[in-house]
Amino acid sequence: MSISIKEEISEQLDKLPVGLQKRVLDFTQALVLSMPKGLSGKDIKKFVGIISPEDAKAIEKAIEEGCEQVDINKFGFYVTTHKCR
Repeated sequence: MSISIKEEISEQLDKLPVGLQKRVLDFTQALVLSMPKGLSGKDIKKFVGIISPEDAKAIEKAIEEGCEQVDINKFGFYVTTHKCR
């Protein structure tokens, strides 16, 4: 039976001092953050044109007017902020 990649990494990690183990952790976290997120253009292409130009302008205006505002939900928790360009 062959050893899995996770098991091999774990065995090698056990041989390192704590400081280097922390560097490995930082590196793996950076790798995770660098992975693509969301949907591909191919996946969202089907939505092209479903918003009318008028609705798109209204959405754009609402975003611009909501600039620098903080939304608080009914429990008083921060929800979102909007920043100006």
